[in-house]
Amino acid sequence: MWPTISLNRPTVWLGLIALPACIWSPDIMLRMVAAALVVVGGGDLWLQLRQQRLRLRLTQDAVALASDAIVISDAQHRVISVNPAFTEITGYDAVEMEGRNMETLAAARHDKRFFQQYWSSLKATGRWEGEMWNRRKHGDEYPEWLKVRAITDRKGRITHFISLFADISAQKARERDLRRIGYEDPLTGLPNRRRLHDLLASRLRHFRAGESLDMALIDIDGLKSINDSLGLEQGDRLLARFGHRLAGYVAGGVVGRLGGDEFMVIRTTTYDDHDEWVAGLREHLSTPFDIEGQPLRLGLTIGSCRAPEDGRDSGVLFQRLESALYSAKRQGRNHSLRFRPALDKQDNPQLALLSDLREALVAGDQLELHYQTQHHPQSGELMGMEALLRWRHPRDGMISPGDFIPLAERHGVMAELGGWVIEKACAQQAHWLNSGMPEVTIWVNISALQLFQGDLESKLSGCLKRYRLKPEQIGLELTESVLLDERAGDMEPRLEALRAQGHPIAIDDFGTGYSSLGYLKRLAVDKIKLDRAFIRALPDDRADAAIVTAVLAMAEGMGLQVIAEGVETQEQRKFLAQVGCTMVQGFLFARPLPADELEKRWMGKGSQQSVLENIA
Repeated sequence: MWPTISLNRPTVWLGLIALPACIWSPDIMLRMVAAALVVVGGGDLWLQLRQQRLRLRLTQDAVALASDAIVISDAQHRVISVNPAFTEITGYDAVEMEGRNMETLAAARHDKRFFQQYWSSLKATGRWEGEMWNRRKHGDEYPEWLKVRAITDRKGRITHFISLFADISAQKARERDLRRIGYEDPLTGLPNRRRLHDLLASRLRHFRAGESLDMALIDIDGLKSINDSLGLEQGDRLLARFGHRLAGYVAGGVVGRLGGDEFMVIRTTTYDDHDEWVAGLREHLSTPFDIEGQPLRLGLTIGSCRAPEDGRDSGVLFQRLESALYSAKRQGRNHSLRFRPALDKQDNPQLALLSDLREALVAGDQLELHYQTQHHPQSGELMGMEALLRWRHPRDGMISPGDFIPLAERHGVMAELGGWVIEKACAQQAHWLNSGMPEVTIWVNISALQLFQGDLESKLSGCLKRYRLKPEQIGLELTESVLLDERAGDMEPRLEALRAQGHPIAIDDFGTGYSSLGYLKRLAVDKIKLDRAFIRALPDDRADAAIVTAVLAMAEGMGLQVIAEGVETQEQRKFLAQVGCTMVQGFLFARPLPADELEKRWMGKGSQQSVLENIA
């Protein structure tokens, strides 16, 4: 609201009333009193004017400092004034815009109907907000997020418009990048698994009578050995060249990378030459690659199938391709195997479970997250929560993660499953923050597939933005086996980037893998979780006690936190507190609980301590 002068103040009115008496009153004393009242009233009016100028200057300074463009226009949308941010965004200065109609800046991307709806909403409600495309002074078009408010007089007639807008070009570019990352393999530029599913489904819908689809899943044998000998950079270049060679050979077909060392090929054909086609693929791809002047011949394992003979559904065909590939791998390296019904029967129980898992992901009501709290061993203070995936099968009840997680990893469902966990954990964190729950980090487990497929960062950033969370509110747990997985590539830059964004990083099941001290020296890690195998026999087992004490001393020297898993007895808790462990997790404090039950326990108590006593 613009500052105004108030004439309702008593001193101002007394001054105005006394003014004639200063001139016409015959009584000198009365004139002196009247003059005094005029002086007081005039002084009050002068102070108001001064305050008005100060408010006006502060308002102008605030408008000038605003990062959003601000435009004041009359009832005909002719510009009266703009702020510096407007000039910075559009290139037009205040003099150029004065008296100019704002509609002349609109890009030719909006039709007549758009502006009809714009004016209709503005006149009916007095405001409008949405995305609009405009032109800068030099002609290039840009998207802006525009807010317009109509200013009316006492009779309700529109006298002015105030418009605020921000340039959202960078945001739109990020959205395009996220969409591209969602459907494109970042290393080769080929379609990724998600896009390949769409392309296969499209070809299945559109192939005509007499046509067939040949599909092959190609795995490069011994990629880890190649990376170890050539280096990761050369290994990545080799993968990119492999994808380029494959795409060149299958002109008119579909070529994509599922991740790591797995590529997929789809072709539409009228020939019944499936086996010859697979043999031709192998021969073409087995031609040596020139690596720094040295020939390198790749070994390939290929699983294949054909539609409609082997199925008409994209999900079924993917499963059968993977069954053929993994069966070929079991026979040794450098084999080709076409799907046959015997393979389906051989893996039938697992494939049925996999099919149910895919349906559970689509349905969304069978999967759930349970949360196990983490505490200080002495005070019981709540310090974090781990999100644990559970599957409540409608027929078989609770299915152990040990049964369905390896299946999801083997058949390419893990990235989607991991994405579901991140989405659900972020939504739950946002709900709890708005419900009075304590603000602690929720830790989610990350698989190797999420790392090497390259969409983990985009999934995390998208969820944080959607639920308005800070990165430090979602922690990432990686098992040692993830870090040693050849498909995960070089983890250092990936973890450095995630940690730089603010995500805390923890190594789960510490001590059960290999080269633990080696990777702790170079990886961006904040916390290690000491495996329950070292806690189970505490404090009586002297070897375990020595190991735990040594790990705590090492972690302190490296600036790492340690959380002990599997704490179930008071004796274990007391020992860990004595040797300096500052965080514990286990049945002594809490079993994993569904979110609603954990929330009820918290909300039903008056203090954190009483809740912890109840859980313990």
